[in-house]
Order: sequence, then structure tokens, then C-alpha cells
Amino acid sequence: MTADGCLFCRIAAKKIPAKILHEDADVVAFADIAPQAPVHVLVIPRRHVASLKDVGEGEAALMMKLIGVFNKLAKELGVAESGYRLVSNIGDDAQQSVPHLHLHLLGGRPFRWPPG
Repeated sequence: MTADGCLFCRIAAKKIPAKILHEDADVVAFADIAPQAPVHVLVIPRRHVASLKDVGEGEAALMMKLIGVFNKLAKELGVAESGYRLVSNIGDDAQQSVPHLHLHLLGGRPFRWPPG
């Protein structure tokens, strides 16, 4: 899939509407349209990366930026103290539905272990 045809690239470019909760030059975060928890946010890099397995060694700064956005949003959305889950589905068996790196921030309710 090309970046032009990618759903999340189109959301980041504001060609498709979304409830944007954070955006900067490198990262966009928006509310999931089918939330699985009271707080369910997707955090993506603006640049098209197919999945977490495609992140190279030279992209540590991008990954740190994603983590910083998670921490900021967890505080803003009131789940930093009670706890939250970060999830990245990678590939078909893990149910990755959009081939663009996206991490789910889930919170606002107790979770069970193991997931899935």
C-alpha cells in the first residue's frame, strides 16, 4: 500500500475527518472510531511506516516522541495514575487492520491478563 492510499496517512493529512487529540510535525493522535475502552486513542507517526516491525534502528527519536505523546495524553485524559495499556498489532494474525504503524492507548477501565 502506498502512503496515498493509506487510511491513516489520509487522516494525518486531514483528508479524512477525525477527532484529533494531538498533532505536531511528526505525530498525530486521534480518537478510535470503535473504542474498546472509555479511553481509546490511536497514536501514529505522520510518515508512513507499515508496522512496528518496519521501524529501523535510526528511528529511536520517533519512538521516543510517540512515547512522549502517550504520556502527555494519558495525563490529559485522566488515566496516567490509574493505569493504561499500549497495544501495537503487527500483521494479520494480530489483527492489524490498517497497514500503518499505530499504537493504541487504552484506559479508563480495568484490563485482564492475558489479553486476546
